[in-house]
Amino acid sequence: MSETKAIVTALDGDYALVRTDDGGCGRCHEKGGCGGANISQMFCGSKERTWRVLNRRRAAVGETVSVRVADGALSAGATLLYLLPLLMLIAGAVIGSHFLAEAGGIGGGLAGLAGAWFWVARRLRARQDDPRFQPHIV
Repeated sequence: MSETKAIVTALDGDYALVRTDDGGCGRCHEKGGCGGANISQMFCGSKERTWRVLNRRRAAVGETVSVRVADGALSAGATLLYLLPLLMLIAGAVIGSHFLAEAGGIGGGLAGLAGAWFWVARRLRARQDDPRFQPHIV
């Protein structure tokens, strides 16, 4: 499991808003680390982040907690959000270009990408309330 330290800043029903001072578990350079903190630093100026996580333990505001997410959730999310749309874009372009040359490749690629986006959105809605894919306080 990937785990990081955080401070509870607010409560929202069964969830808590937590603030982390780093971008992840700190295992970026170790074997099995995803490097997510390194990538996030390119797009975000501040290292401080706020997340909404399950609060089954009923942590209080101001408390320092450990936030954990299952290992499979990270790789499944990355595959769903990055790899699947890319594969669908390429497959659509190859199939489209087989039938209608360059214009078919462009249209097929866009159709594949649009199909992947709809499928990803549906899967994300299905996983939204699944505790296996949500970070939680331990």
